[in-house]
Amino acid sequence: MEAHGGGGGSGSLRRVLVLAFCVAGIWSAYIYQGVLQETLSTKRFGSDGKRFEQLAFLNLAQNVVCLIWSYMMIKIWSTRSGSSSSSMGAPWWTYWSPGITNTIGPALGIEALKYISYPAQVLAKSSKMIPVMLMGSLVYGIRYTLPEYLCTFLVAGGVSTFALVKTSSKTINKLAHPNAPLGYGLCFLNLAFDGFTNATQDSLKARYPKTSAWDIMLGMNLWGTIYNLIYMFGWPHGIGYEAIEFCKQHPEAAWDIFLYCLCGAVGQNFIFLTISRFGSLANTTITTTRKFVSIVVSSVLSGNPLSAKQWGCVVMVFSGLSYQIYLKWRKLQKLQKKRKPL
Repeated sequence: MEAHGGGGGSGSLRRVLVLAFCVAGIWSAYIYQGVLQETLSTKRFGSDGKRFEQLAFLNLAQNVVCLIWSYMMIKIWSTRSGSSSSSMGAPWWTYWSPGITNTIGPALGIEALKYISYPAQVLAKSSKMIPVMLMGSLVYGIRYTLPEYLCTFLVAGGVSTFALVKTSSKTINKLAHPNAPLGYGLCFLNLAFDGFTNATQDSLKARYPKTSAWDIMLGMNLWGTIYNLIYMFGWPHGIGYEAIEFCKQHPEAAWDIFLYCLCGAVGQNFIFLTISRFGSLANTTITTTRKFVSIVVSSVLSGNPLSAKQWGCVVMVFSGLSYQIYLKWRKLQKLQKKRKPL
């Protein structure tokens, strides 16, 4: 965490500027990545008008770029600090289990774009609290407060109503294979796999306290690369060969894929910086508002018009998410007051 000490106003100003830098970095990286993701899933490339059907290939490309990026950052950090990175974090082989779910989950989320629009996918993936609370109450017997249930109701109600409201024909015509139940089903499976991935990462950090964010990024992307290479290139007609052939025929798609991966790697840097300087609550606030802006950008720039009812659903979902952030902030304030010496 950032040291607090003498410096007065200059220290506060520097902290505000760093926060603004983090917000700008996360917003620009992930909003542009969303634009690229939507472009790759809906655009018809070249004179033959072919679609890029191998969307899961984006995960492999992202794994490779983030693997190289995290390895470089670990080397730079260990050189500066003069310490060896080999014995500090969790061993590389311990990531094999979350690596599986982290390979399957994002692939399902990206594949959903063949069946539902980008704004619908963003909304569905914003409802992560629903499976978390469901599993917590049914499996672990956790009791939640009434305000927490209200947050879940707003999010679940907004997502389900958005799914039931008729989508514009312009948006449907852009989809490769319009199928709302399948698309939303893939998104919720994505959330389930993400839940297991996050829980396993927390367990690894508890067992190996010196594990850094870069160690996790390296381990997860190493196994993601291995699994995706086996799945996509393990047999003669794997989708990896088809994706590479498509990129050869349509270099524009290859460039979009590269930029998509670069945005993901850069965005991770800003997320790590935000969490280390301002905590996970600030990061949650920034990423939640980013999702709302992504929906606005998709609606205005990418030609996905939303009806008044759908905008109402969007507001309903992000009201629930905003209230959840407020509840976390209030809980954090109470904990800080308890820790203060009398």
